Amino acid sequence: LLRKGFFASPGHKLITADYSQVELRILAHFSNDEIMLDTFKKDLDIHRQTASEIFNISLDAVTAVERSSAKAINFGLMYGQSSFGLSKQLGISRKEAKEYITFYFERFHKVKSYLDSLKEICEEKGYAETMHGRKRFLPDINSTNRTIKAIAERVAINSPIQGTAADIIKIAMGNIDKRLSVEKLQSKMILQVHDELIFDVPEAEIQMMEELITNEMENAVKLQIHLKVDSGIGENWYDLK
Repeated sequence: LLRKGFFASPGHKLITADYSQVELRILAHFSNDEIMLDTFKKDLDIHRQTASEIFNISLDAVTAVERSSAKAINFGLMYGQSSFGLSKQLGISRKEAKEYITFYFERFHKVKSYLDSLKEICEEKGYAETMHGRKRFLPDINSTNRTIKAIAERVAINSPIQGTAADIIKIAMGNIDKRLSVEKLQSKMILQVHDELIFDVPEAEIQMMEELITNEMENAVKLQIHLKVDSGIGENWYDLK
C-alpha cells in the first residue's frame, strides 16, 4: 500500500528499472564458475539450473518448491549462511541442509574456492574490498572468539559482492544523470531502492528513456556476462510491480 503513495506527475508516467539477479551475476564473474557463467550466457533461470544441479534432475522436472529451495541456497551460501540457518529457512533437518550445501559446492566448486578466498584475503589484509576499491575494515576477522570471527567471515564474503552491486548502480545513476543533463530531458530520477531505479517521465520521453536507462544500467560495468535490466511503466509505484 505504501507504494501507491508514489505516483507520477500530471502528464507523466513512472518508469522502474531493476537489475536482474545482479549479485549472482557478480558472483559468477568473480568466481569464474563455468556452470554459472554458462547459465547466464544462455539466459537461463539460475535458480532452476541450481535446483537441477543439486537435486540431479532435468531442468524440465524442477518443481516450484525445488526452485524456491535452490533460490534460498543460491543467496544463502553467497552470504555465508550455515547449515543451521539454511535448515531453519527451508524447514528441513540440519542434516538435509548440510547435504544440500555439499551438493551445491560439488557442482559449483569454483564458487566454493572463491568464497573461501574472500575470507583468506580479509584475514591477510584486515578488510574486504569491492571491484571498485571500496574497503570495509573487519578487525574481528582475526578474533580468537569463534563466534565473533564467524560473523566477520560472513561479512567478508558478503561485502565484495553486495558492495560491488551497490557500486554498479551508483555508476549507472551518475551516467544517467549526465545523459539527462546533456540531452536536456525533462525526465527525473526520483528514487533508488536496492537494485531498482525509479523515474518520473513525460509521456513524450517514455520510449527514449526506456532505451537510455536500460543501456546505461546494463553497460555501467563490463563483466564476463551481460548485466540484465527489467523495466516497467505505470501511474504509481505499486502498479509497476
